Amino acid sequence: MPRINLLPWRDAQRRERKLHFTVALGGATVAAVAFTFVAFLMVDSTISAQQHRNNMLRNQIKVLDKEIEEINSLEQDKQRFIARMEIIEKLQRSRPEIVHVFDEIVRTIPDGVYLTSVKQTGDHLKFEGVAQSSTRVSAFMRNIDASEWLKNPALEVVESKKGDTFGSSFVLDADQVSHAADSDDESAPGAAMRRVARRGPAP
Repeated sequence: MPRINLLPWRDAQRRERKLHFTVALGGATVAAVAFTFVAFLMVDSTISAQQHRNNMLRNQIKVLDKEIEEINSLEQDKQRFIARMEIIEKLQRSRPEIVHVFDEIVRTIPDGVYLTSVKQTGDHLKFEGVAQSSTRVSAFMRNIDASEWLKNPALEVVESKKGDTFGSSFVLDADQVSHAADSDDESAPGAAMRRVARRGPAP
C-alpha cells in the first residue's frame, strides 16, 4: 500500500528558508562590517597622508619665509651700500666746491662791506657783517645774485646802532649752487659698480 508522509513538511521548509535568510543576513552584516572597516582604514590612511603633506608644506613654507627674510636683508644691505657709495662720490665731487665758494664770496663783497661771520649749514650760508651804507648791502646782494656759485640772497636784518660811526650791521642769507651732479655720472668711479648692484648678479 502507498506510504503517506505525515511530517509537517511546510514547517520544515519554513525553517529551512528562515535558516537561509539568517545566514544571508549574517553574511550581509559581516560584509557590511568588513566594508565599513576597510573604508575607515582607507579614509584614515588618506587623512594621514594629507596631514603628512600638510606638515611638509608647512616646513617648506617656513624654509621659504626664512630665505625671503634673508633676501630682504641682503636687499636692504645692498641699498644701504649703494646709498653710502653715492654719498661718498657726491662728497668727492663737491669737495673742491668749498674753495670756489669762498673765492666767490671774496669776489662778491663790494668795497665798504666787511664780514664778521660766515656760517654754512648744508647748502645754506648766513653772512653777518657791517657796511658803510644800505646801498653797499644792496650791491652785495646783486653780486650774489649774479654769482655762479651763490644764489637767492635774502636780507634778514639791517640796522644802524647808535654810536656806530662805521655804518649799518646786517644779516644776509644765501644758498650755495652745487655743481656736483645729483644723478649718477657714468664716468665717475664706482658708477659701474652701482649699476651692477642695482641690477643684481648676472643670471
